[in-house]
Amino acid sequence: MPSSVPQTALHGQSRSSNDRLARGLGYFSIAIGLTELFAPRALCRAIGLDGHERLVRAYGVREVATGVAILMSHDATPWIWGRVAGDAADIATVLAASRRDERQRGNTALALAALVGATAVDVLCATGLSSEKGGPKTAVADYRDRTGFPRGAHAARGAARDFEIPRDMRTPDPLRPYTSRQQTGDGGATVRAAT
Repeated sequence: MPSSVPQTALHGQSRSSNDRLARGLGYFSIAIGLTELFAPRALCRAIGLDGHERLVRAYGVREVATGVAILMSHDATPWIWGRVAGDAADIATVLAASRRDERQRGNTALALAALVGATAVDVLCATGLSSEKGGPKTAVADYRDRTGFPRGAHAARGAARDFEIPRDMRTPDPLRPYTSRQQTGDGGATVRAAT
């Protein structure tokens, strides 16, 4: 019976295209996070978030942690969905700031466009990973028809009764007591064990 668990790796490759995209998003997340951590003032000034440097640094920590988790995990699906949630928080923050600062409308619109584009890629990757890895219903393999016996359970019944223990498995010869010595033809002594 074929397994109901979807295949994730392509033949001859260790990762699917969604896995490779997730890996790229992990590196992208680290790069964005480092920018938010080390240049929050310049970033805030560029997109109209003046006075929110601490919040941008916190978002940077989130991005770096998410990127590292994506790169370190075997299944990046939950971390990519975490990126989607982070993108929603970023969009909400930029939208809230854009209402207060009319001077930065053009830069804010560019920042929103970049965030929406990144969110679209994240959603595409997350849905692709979720569909190929399978959900709780599709990831369960059905083993009800398997017994664990290659020739069937009926062939295994009584098999242990017919098993004869070989003599050498009972007690090894070096551990048997010496009973008599017998000369061999080549002059060496052979020790005979008690039976």
